[in-house]
Amino acid sequence: MSNSDQSNPYTNTPVKTTHYGEEGYQVLLIDEPAPHVRRITLNRPEKRNALNHQLRGELLHALQAADADSSVHVMIVRGAGSCFSAGYDLGGGNVGQDYPFHTAGGDSQWPRHVVESWMKIWDLAKPVIAQVHGYCLAGGSELATGCDLVYVADNAQIGYPAVRFGVPDMQFHPWLVGMRKGMEMLLTGDSLSGEEAVSYGWATGSFPELELEERTLAQAIRIAAIPTDIVALNKRAVHRQMEVMGLRDGLRQGTEICTLAIHQETFKAFMQATEGGTKLTAALQERDEKFGDYRTKDS
Repeated sequence: MSNSDQSNPYTNTPVKTTHYGEEGYQVLLIDEPAPHVRRITLNRPEKRNALNHQLRGELLHALQAADADSSVHVMIVRGAGSCFSAGYDLGGGNVGQDYPFHTAGGDSQWPRHVVESWMKIWDLAKPVIAQVHGYCLAGGSELATGCDLVYVADNAQIGYPAVRFGVPDMQFHPWLVGMRKGMEMLLTGDSLSGEEAVSYGWATGSFPELELEERTLAQAIRIAAIPTDIVALNKRAVHRQMEVMGLRDGLRQGTEICTLAIHQETFKAFMQATEGGTKLTAALQERDEKFGDYRTKDS
């Protein structure tokens, strides 16, 4: 990987791209827990599976490789350690790393890039299941949203605390939890539990955390029993209906609003407070302490 300066994902510096998988994955674990089921585990547990460029690149590569493998019928994405993913890496984890694929430059390059990332999952032929436990925040919730089915632990926390200083890159909230709840989430940064996420329509099913892996795998096995050519068409049927209603265009237009946020004084002050990541934890603590959640509960 090159040494391009990408410590802050919101920079608009031109970037190269990196090809992943040629020498094995460094931040993913891959296994096949049942016939025709490939499971991909985000493996940065010490960083709460923060989504740096490398992790996103390896994940997309692994999913696309599975999509092209005739022995794989369905994929599962999960997180190692305490959570699914706490969001994008703002703590310097992108230094020396390139974007995993090219996105046209300009003021909204970053939000366009990550929305395009997760829509690549949407466009795969084979179903992708998100298995969510613990934190599923900000970029982590965008990743899960891009998957076709989402099974969550009852006590998971799905939220977008970054709205307390900025605007989401991928504005799925009104589409998948409805206008009123979506509005509340974007105005407060408060999270949904796994059970609430199911009730509002963001998640497919919710289970006790100790049962989550077994129950998710059972659903994957059921899907794997259907011929892949038919599954691909039925996946596409659902997505085409959502696209006719405007989901893809809406998400793309939302990237321009996200970009407006980076020019606001509140956003600039937060990014300055992190000083390239060295004071990120303190900045997050200050952001959330008045709400009594996230970092304030388990710093």
